[in-house]
Amino acid sequence: MLKPDQPVPALDLPLTIGARYDLSKQHPEHFTMLVFYRGKHCPICRSYLEELGGKLEDFVAAGVNVAAVSMDNEDRAMVAHNDWKTGDVPLVYGLTEDQARAWGLYISQGRDDSGEPSMFSEPGLFLIRPDGRLYFASIQNAPFTRPPLDQLLEGISFVTEKGYPVRGTLT
Repeated sequence: MLKPDQPVPALDLPLTIGARYDLSKQHPEHFTMLVFYRGKHCPICRSYLEELGGKLEDFVAAGVNVAAVSMDNEDRAMVAHNDWKTGDVPLVYGLTEDQARAWGLYISQGRDDSGEPSMFSEPGLFLIRPDGRLYFASIQNAPFTRPPLDQLLEGISFVTEKGYPVRGTLT
């Protein structure tokens, strides 16, 4: 189980642009935000990531580096890359089951005739401080509820302006 104010797992995976995403090489002003999504089969993920793409400049202006991560293979990830309107949100793919579990994500089995892969992670959103420690986590076991992005931006602004401490550290 990930704990607030503790180091998060390493993450080094391919990007749909042909490069690699290495969490340890991120140097945000305030946070790195990882948005774990179910995969290209999920219309709710698509809507959320398209909304995120429209707000990416706001997150960057708030000192947040953003990436979206899935267990999709390269072919599925490239469909999302080409068909979804996510703007410049980096799409990271190839997350393994073990890596997903290390992040505390729920794992689901694909349903027959649904377009889902045989296994995929459910959504999660994490804010990681520049020192690699967890500041915020939101993990879902179904696709239906995600942190509202405008509310998240307001929270990030409050946290950075007021020096608001990490919560949940007694877990």
